[in-house]
Amino acid sequence: MNKVNKHNTYNTIYHWQSFRLKLIIEGIIVGALTGLLIVSYRITLEEADQLRQKISLAQLQNYKLIPIWFIILILGAYIVGLMVKKEPMIKGSGIPQIEGVLQRRLSMNWLSVIILKFIGGTIALGAGLSLGREGPSIQLGGAVGQGFSKVLKRIKIEEKYLITSGASAGLAAAFNAPFAGVMFALEEVHKHFSPLVLLSAMAASLTSDFISKHFFGLKPVLNIQHISSLPLNSYGYIILLGIIVGVFGVIYNSTLLRTLNIYDKKMGIPVQYKLMIPFVMAGVLLFILPQVLGGGHALIDLLIEGSFTMKMLIIILIVKFTFSMISFGSGAPGGIFFPLLVIGALTGAIYGNVLVHFFSFSPEFINNFIILAMAGYFTSIVRAPITGIILITEMTGSFTHLLSLSIVSITAYIVADLLKSEPIYEALLKRQLRKDKCELTGSSKNKIILEIPVFLGSEMDGKMIKDLSLSTDCLLVGIRRGEDEIIPKGNTFIYSGDYLIVLVDENKAATINKELLKLGGTSRSI
Repeated sequence: MNKVNKHNTYNTIYHWQSFRLKLIIEGIIVGALTGLLIVSYRITLEEADQLRQKISLAQLQNYKLIPIWFIILILGAYIVGLMVKKEPMIKGSGIPQIEGVLQRRLSMNWLSVIILKFIGGTIALGAGLSLGREGPSIQLGGAVGQGFSKVLKRIKIEEKYLITSGASAGLAAAFNAPFAGVMFALEEVHKHFSPLVLLSAMAASLTSDFISKHFFGLKPVLNIQHISSLPLNSYGYIILLGIIVGVFGVIYNSTLLRTLNIYDKKMGIPVQYKLMIPFVMAGVLLFILPQVLGGGHALIDLLIEGSFTMKMLIIILIVKFTFSMISFGSGAPGGIFFPLLVIGALTGAIYGNVLVHFFSFSPEFINNFIILAMAGYFTSIVRAPITGIILITEMTGSFTHLLSLSIVSITAYIVADLLKSEPIYEALLKRQLRKDKCELTGSSKNKIILEIPVFLGSEMDGKMIKDLSLSTDCLLVGIRRGEDEIIPKGNTFIYSGDYLIVLVDENKAATINKELLKLGGTSRSI
């Protein structure tokens, strides 16, 4: 090992042992920066939404303005398409891209992503595409974390935590849901519990949420009042709802991936022209069914108020589902997070009305099924049940539904698992890696630290280090067991709950991380 490599390795290990408190402080800073950025994004989107409504009223009063609006939509689609062509990392949700960056399988230009995702997302959602703000918010937050790391020249392992902190803060500010932001980082992004991720993500999320609430107030995103708890003798209906949304979630994932393939393979047109399809469709729907435009926050409010008949609910569900597929499949900068919650809410509203009309169920419980269906639908699609439960709890501001939310979520999870549906963000990441062929090669002179959890019943659990088939391209430099730091030796036993501290070359980090996670047990299905 040459002198440069020795210096790099020493700095990496030394920094790992001394940066816990530093991560919390930096998480607060990243959270504050992300909070301000996402607040600006939300305000801009709200202004764009109000502008679209004013344009709609103006066109109804003067039909000569309609052609002008469609010309503006086509021009907006072309501009956004050029942005996506210039910076492919802003395409779609942004969540798979962040996960790919954290796995060292994708590269991201943080400044370009912040600027173009912000502008492109504003144009797309302002035009009325059925997309959500949460995916872009998570990616914007991750880019802020990466930018903070790059500017201050932090090491790779620290950058990983800062990106995670920013992503958590982005979700927290988007939905006023700090704990959902933390759980999303643990359950979806990293897929294992890590005290370092927990501390840094919580510091960032709480800070971001504080800033968001300063601008938008303390009320939850969905202000649902006076909801009675479902009686225990009706919990069979909750299980049935879980089965229904579980199946519907599998259909959602399958349809979304097929829509992406249709856009890519069947049409074969440049991205700037693909986007014209949902943009023009948004212009038509503005006059026919404006309720399905945008993310759908106002639509959920109308559902809670009981503003639609059964026939209208079914029509809105079909059109919202179809338009969401077309909008996201085009590659427009925007997420699926909130639209899928809206589709879940519509499903719950229809389910509740069926119970009322055909099974003499009390109408006061329809809103319960709206809330439950949102959590179950989210779980079936994303496969992050704890995040879904916490998110819906924070969005509604009610803690009285934890039991019913848990039941519907676990039921939907089991159904999706039995039907062998892959979690949507994992599927989207794999698809992007195959399509773009953008795996990183890196530079072997740089060393990074991997933190690998050991799960109960995994191949590592209960074995001595010398009995493990570890790659020769990695070095086990430490074992963290609770608050103890253990120096590893050949006869040292590894137990579930341990965290292995592994030193690897940067260019081999993605491959080795995947191999070690498999040995540690995280790749096993639950």
